[in-house]
Amino acid sequence: MRKLCFIFFALIFSLSSSSQQAVIDSCKNELNKAVTNEKKVEVLSMLSRLFMNVNLIEADKYGLQMTEVAEASRDRKLMIKAMLANGERYSYLSARQENIVKATGFYNAALDLAKKNKLDEQVITALLALSEISRSVPDADKALNYCNQAFGYSGTVKNDSLLTRVHLEYGSVYLFKNEKILALKNLMTAVRLAEDLKNQQLLRAGYAKLSGFYSTIEDYDKAIDYQIKAYEKLDLIKNAQIQYAKIQDFIKIGDLYTAKKNYDIAMTYYEKAIAKADTLKFAPLKGVACRSIASCYMASNQPKKALAYFNEHPQYAEFLKAMNLSYFTDQFYGYMYAELGKYDSAKYYYSRIAPFIENEGNSSTQISYYYGLGILYKKTGENNKAIDYFLKVNQLTEKIGELESQRMVVAELDTLYQRTGNYKLAMQYASLNTKFKDSADKLGKEKDLLQIEVADEQQRQERIDREKQEQKRKRDNIQYMLITIGITSIFIIMVMLGMFKVSATTIKMVGFFAFLMFFEFLFLIFKKNLYGLTKGEPWKDLLFMILLAAILLPFHHWLEHKVIHYLTSHNRLTASGKGIMDKILRRKNAAEKIE
Repeated sequence: MRKLCFIFFALIFSLSSSSQQAVIDSCKNELNKAVTNEKKVEVLSMLSRLFMNVNLIEADKYGLQMTEVAEASRDRKLMIKAMLANGERYSYLSARQENIVKATGFYNAALDLAKKNKLDEQVITALLALSEISRSVPDADKALNYCNQAFGYSGTVKNDSLLTRVHLEYGSVYLFKNEKILALKNLMTAVRLAEDLKNQQLLRAGYAKLSGFYSTIEDYDKAIDYQIKAYEKLDLIKNAQIQYAKIQDFIKIGDLYTAKKNYDIAMTYYEKAIAKADTLKFAPLKGVACRSIASCYMASNQPKKALAYFNEHPQYAEFLKAMNLSYFTDQFYGYMYAELGKYDSAKYYYSRIAPFIENEGNSSTQISYYYGLGILYKKTGENNKAIDYFLKVNQLTEKIGELESQRMVVAELDTLYQRTGNYKLAMQYASLNTKFKDSADKLGKEKDLLQIEVADEQQRQERIDREKQEQKRKRDNIQYMLITIGITSIFIIMVMLGMFKVSATTIKMVGFFAFLMFFEFLFLIFKKNLYGLTKGEPWKDLLFMILLAAILLPFHHWLEHKVIHYLTSHNRLTASGKGIMDKILRRKNAAEKIE
């Protein structure tokens, strides 16, 4: 659910509800002014996202207009872009099964059109979208299949940004499949590619996914490190969404501290998020932060504080209600009341969302709901009802293959069947519990080994990077040495020319190139060493280069003039030159006499 809200905010909303109408009006004005089909599709895509689940009829209306404009253009790339945009807006609300179906339909249509017209880059984009939506189903094997196809096509196009996105998706898929070493390798590859491209958005995405990776292996310090790195990249990205993304990052960092059970620091980040949201007058994200604070109280075993805080800060519930997602609020109330021992209230809230869960919820939503009800009925002593719900959870977790969830469920079924006197089934689930516990213990040891392997993999990559940097340093030093020898040789030749009868024009030409190379070499050396001071900031680089030019250029002209003037005014057999010539002539005469 949290992931859903973050994606929804990051890609749809850019302003608070009080000013959202202004954004809509602005988009409509842009649409009226739009001349090209490309601009029309871009604006209609934004409008369909803005209205998505705020006013679904309006969202579909603009989505249809976008499709019509793209179709009328007969531009295949634009048609595919419209299909992908429609699929993406439905994927934001993947908690509803019908939205997954619609998103998948649009993505498949885009894929078919791209393949038919041999548009390989668009094929890759559509396959990555299908991989991502397959993880929402969830169907890990199908997601991996789409990802493999995307990687296969990436060899046919020279687009490192797309290749980076492929590796990022591979990382997510392998992590979903619990193949963590493969996940890490792909994420690290994506980060290196993004660094080479100097693409800050892809680099931020890589850091964020690495944060998620380390969170799954419970290395929360590393997870926090990477999430902070992702946050720092926001200052290098020019985008209207940046200030809102910062709020989300504060919440994510707070969630990681909550998972680490460092609740005090988690609260400081939630408070930063709320303060930032207040500054921007953006109530929805403030509501998400408030929800995280309530969850933090629940995690620290303070359900009374959680309920009181949630009731005192209704922004989150109001936001979800406006988006027709109130079932998340009701489920949270059910969970809190169950923990407080107010079982009738808990049943009331769980019953309110039953129709949605049964008819529209996806597998992940159903697992969470049925498990909560199983725990509730176990607490009330209604064992048969609890068994029914845990059996539903067991069936769903078997399909997904979540070992830890299966272990928890069979442990609950073992206890409940013992309570009801069905010892045969109790023994059956006790046996499964032992089996899963052994597997979990094995996984626990594997997790320790994994952390060692991860550390080793990182050290290996760092060693490879250091070796590459050392090779580059040696190569650069050789080039610098050769350049120095070359410049020195030219100066020696220029001086020697001044010792003989050589035209002044020749000396001037050699001198011009000698001094040009020398001072440009000085510029190169200074520029290379400026980064430590300027950190690559353009205005600082410009300032230092102006100061350097102000010093070196006058000196360049003065020194070149003096040296060339001296050489050209003393190049009529100087004493040194005459001495050398006399020696050469004496040796020549001596050789002739001997002959």
